[in-house]
Amino acid sequence: MIVSLSWLEDYVSIQMDVSSLADALTMVGLEVEAVWDRYTYLNTVVVGKIDDVFPHPKADKLTICKVNTGDRQLDIVCGAPNARKGMLAALAFPGTVLPNGKILENSTIRGIKSEGMLCSENELALGNKTGGLMELHGNFQPGTALAKALSLSDHVMEIGLTPNRPDCLSILGIAREIAAIQKTTLKYPECSLKDKSSEVFHMTSVTINDPEHCPRYCARLLENMVVGHSPFWMQDRLLSVGLRPINAIVDITNFVMMETGQPLHAFDFDRLAQNRIVVRTAKDKEAFTTLDGKKRELNSETLMICDGEKPVAIGGVMGGENSEIQMDTTRVLIESACFDPVSIRKTSKYLGLSTDASHRFERGVDPGGTVKALNRAASLMSDISGGHIVPGLIDEHPVQSGTKSIELDTAYANRVLGLSLNASHMQTLLESVGFLVQSADNLQLVVTPPSFRVDVSRPQDLMEEIARIYGYDKIPTTFPLIPAQQRIPSGQWDFRGQIKDLMQSLGFNEVINYSFMDEKACDLLELDANDKRRKVLPILNPLNEDMAVMRTCLISGLLKAMVLNLSQQMKTLKIFEVGNTFISQGNDCLPVENEYLAVLWTGSRSDHSLHMKDIDCDFYDIKGAAEALLRSLEIQDVIFTKMPENSCQYTKAGHSARILSEGKDIGLLGEVDPKVISAFDLKQKAFIFELDLNIMSFLTPKTKQFQPVPRFPATYRDVTIIIDKHIESGEVVEMVRNANESLIEAVLLYDLYEGDPIPKGQSSITLRVIYRSAEKTLEDTDVTPVTERIAKELLNRLNASLPG
Repeated sequence: MIVSLSWLEDYVSIQMDVSSLADALTMVGLEVEAVWDRYTYLNTVVVGKIDDVFPHPKADKLTICKVNTGDRQLDIVCGAPNARKGMLAALAFPGTVLPNGKILENSTIRGIKSEGMLCSENELALGNKTGGLMELHGNFQPGTALAKALSLSDHVMEIGLTPNRPDCLSILGIAREIAAIQKTTLKYPECSLKDKSSEVFHMTSVTINDPEHCPRYCARLLENMVVGHSPFWMQDRLLSVGLRPINAIVDITNFVMMETGQPLHAFDFDRLAQNRIVVRTAKDKEAFTTLDGKKRELNSETLMICDGEKPVAIGGVMGGENSEIQMDTTRVLIESACFDPVSIRKTSKYLGLSTDASHRFERGVDPGGTVKALNRAASLMSDISGGHIVPGLIDEHPVQSGTKSIELDTAYANRVLGLSLNASHMQTLLESVGFLVQSADNLQLVVTPPSFRVDVSRPQDLMEEIARIYGYDKIPTTFPLIPAQQRIPSGQWDFRGQIKDLMQSLGFNEVINYSFMDEKACDLLELDANDKRRKVLPILNPLNEDMAVMRTCLISGLLKAMVLNLSQQMKTLKIFEVGNTFISQGNDCLPVENEYLAVLWTGSRSDHSLHMKDIDCDFYDIKGAAEALLRSLEIQDVIFTKMPENSCQYTKAGHSARILSEGKDIGLLGEVDPKVISAFDLKQKAFIFELDLNIMSFLTPKTKQFQPVPRFPATYRDVTIIIDKHIESGEVVEMVRNANESLIEAVLLYDLYEGDPIPKGQSSITLRVIYRSAEKTLEDTDVTPVTERIAKELLNRLNASLPG
């Protein structure tokens, strides 16, 4: 919101300098982001005295003026008819940025060098006169800065408003805050219209077909209008806040909007079919051309202002070409309405069209201020454009808006705010910003918010008002009473930190994604129709389409991170994320939250190096990372088992595994399915694993047990058998581990081979069995019988054979 001090002073006497005022407004919650003097462009404009005037030798309508600037005399080529010897005029030096944006330069006009420009009022935006030079009357010294000579200074403030303060989207709103700060009186503009008849109802009507979108619509009609330029004082007010003057009618609607915060619209009454207004929603894909000349396609939620046959404006956003004010307009219908903020916000976002009007309607305008703003605009139009106000006010108000009283416990308010104000003091503070306050007793206040404070509905809102008007800087600083004992972190918190530390030690980088995902993510991941992860919880007001629902899986976020990194030529990526997923239980219930670890590896096995070849990572690399993590966590009895083809959704069949521990399913790993890779528009393979941290936290030992370093050496034997190729090697390893042999310390898969001379459909598997005794050094006589028993057991249980 941009406001000028000169405009503010029409409604409140400002008793402090601009710097103090900016600080005071910021302290009451209206952050002043910038302050500048809007006449700074006059810094290079001075008072010039024309010492002499000569005809231009090559142009009949131009003259050469000898202009005295106090320390020198300049030659200025001028075309103004009123230039004369002895005249004081405004002289702009080269480099001056004029109000129209033009930068003045040294120029040569018809062979004569001109060292500046003598300006008119209009060229300096100091008046409407365009036919000649701006003549300065007074005892001014040549060379004096024009702004200083004419005492031109008007500071402008840019205020950053929070969305809950639409009442301050007006000059009066800011003036009200200043009056409260200074404890002075606010002066409202005078406007009193008395209708002696209801003639307007015989000439036009307003019908509201959708009261939910438009709870109130007011209108007035004026006749015998003459459309021309608005007076300079009004143009100056609009220019001071960054609005461009257009014509008197449009300027008045903009002036009143900035003054009161109530957007208005003026229709050419004679261009309204059947001379009436109908408020309805648009038909789906209905086309409409707005004032900016663009044809827009509407949806069924767009509120339209129509005449008897067609749409003439998009309600609360922008008018239409087919009803705009033209220079020959003689009858004007003024609209002052109250629209539903949600409806206007949706329309503005859908159309990608934001205007000063929609900005205010989206946040909520004063439902009680529509008539006041309408009367103010009608009165100004009558005065400036000479129109006749048709007696009668149309005020369609199907949905009545009332303000409810709020009970405020002053003792509770003091306790919350850390103050010790009495009820009377609180009453004075609230009344200074327009609240109606009645005292129920010494501790209770009954407060009725003004209609323009659409953001106040609870006692907490009143406490905020008291705090900000009293002064946040005046609230005593206190420190919370914190007990000396330290809170013990939760076990899950420590476990989560341990997981992150281990993943980083394995060379992976942590990523943190939003807890939202694209609604289409489940389709991109090829999830089955009955997969519980399709039970998504939609977000009411998503930031964008990529964050439309709460995430049910972490993998989609990692794949999007992979897309981003590949676009930055990061071909090798090792990332992980720890976070919650959310499975919907219906809109009336909280979702089920589970914490997962998701890991992704793509690109090379190792960073590029002189000593290392670039080898692509594969299934066994990601499996090795999962094994290293689980081994570091000391989770026991971990098994990687082949995932059935019908269970593979976003992982590739035949290249995926389930991860089990103590019979519990704790996760999966594998290569991302090529279909999913293609759906995310990726060009290289990726490998992932997921682990359920809720289950893993129960499987991770809470205490560590130490054992002495072995006193005797270990020995090993290799066992090679030929088995059916469909038997998982992990199953064979577990079979040996679970054998009831006390000397076995570890079992490793040492070799796996398929091909000649191994029969087709079979594979040769070699296990290395490591033996150790805590009592002696093992000899062949101790180890060989155990190895023979193991081999015999495997041959019998797996229907295997020995090689050769």
